[in-house]
Amino acid sequence: MKTSNYSFWLYLLIGCVFTTQTFYAQNYRKLDSIINVAGNEIYVNPDHVIEVGQTIVKSAGDNVNYKIKGYKLVSDAYSSKRDYEKSLEYLIKASELLDQSNDDLLKITIVNKTGIQYHQLKVYDKAIQHLDQAEQLIADYPNKDSIHSELGKNYIVRGLIYKENLSCAIAIAFIDRGIAQLLKSKDKADAATKISIAIYNKGNCYLLLNDNKKALENFQQSAKLAQEVNAKSLEAFALKGSAKVYALEGKNSDAINALNKAVELSSEVNDLILNQEIYRGLAENYLAINEWDKYKINQGKFIDIQKLIKDRERNSVSESLDVKEVELKIKQEDSSKRFYYLVLLLFVILSLGIFFFYVIIKRKRKEVEAIKNQIFVLQNKKAKEV
Repeated sequence: MKTSNYSFWLYLLIGCVFTTQTFYAQNYRKLDSIINVAGNEIYVNPDHVIEVGQTIVKSAGDNVNYKIKGYKLVSDAYSSKRDYEKSLEYLIKASELLDQSNDDLLKITIVNKTGIQYHQLKVYDKAIQHLDQAEQLIADYPNKDSIHSELGKNYIVRGLIYKENLSCAIAIAFIDRGIAQLLKSKDKADAATKISIAIYNKGNCYLLLNDNKKALENFQQSAKLAQEVNAKSLEAFALKGSAKVYALEGKNSDAINALNKAVELSSEVNDLILNQEIYRGLAENYLAINEWDKYKINQGKFIDIQKLIKDRERNSVSESLDVKEVELKIKQEDSSKRFYYLVLLLFVILSLGIFFFYVIIKRKRKEVEAIKNQIFVLQNKKAKEV
């Protein structure tokens, strides 16, 4: 009877555990699905993605990996809005949890993202440092089919940094390497988004190289890819790039048409940098064809947005300086600790040296006293004999 009761409770316990595990597995699969859908909306509706990411963090419970994924989703959405201060804030939250995670691929993603974030903040030395770290983690990761996307982003961001610091020729070579990796990625929608960004930046490089034909080809290809995945802000950027080529060639009407289409697309995204460039382009092209009223309207919008961007950039620079200050403080603390340890070591060595010499001197004194006593004894003995 007792055995029967024991078996009943054992089966009940196993059933509860199995049901709980099944529930959590289903819940996590649901979160994965939500993350994938939200990831495709980052350039379409970033505000909604931010809400989704924050909900995932709350729903993750004790699961560290899903908290990290939620924070990264929020960070990515703020990046797409050019709010790098907020983006960094959530990325730091994700990074602080990495030591508790056993997901190596997730660690690669966060370290890579940190490098990208520093690039966006124009802290290029820190960007390269994290990109190098991510590349090493990628090299050590056994399943190579899973890291094409991260390696692709790594190469592309390196290209963008080299564009600023070295040359466009080197930048294009790295961007092409990145695109080649992204084409191998299993997530075709995400890869298309990243490739659209990469090709857009290639277009900018060709503009700097005064190759308008290749620049336009890349901008048009970028717009096409963005349209296929409904990435409205990326399509608007590509149209802005095409408009710049048209303006350089004196085709102001074509430039205005492209920019007006970009305005429609960007109205749902609220990207200040994008809107600033669009309205500046419209003002310049309307001025070129002597449409003064439209020039004044667009110039006014450009100035208003420029003021908002400057305010945001001050915050981003402040955040960047805060990061540098924290790093400097940590280095100073490490240097202070090393100095104190060195002083302590020297003190111990000096103390041991003094003690050693003290022992030797004391021993020598005893030996001298012993010799003196022996001499004294011999002298007294000799005196008695006389």
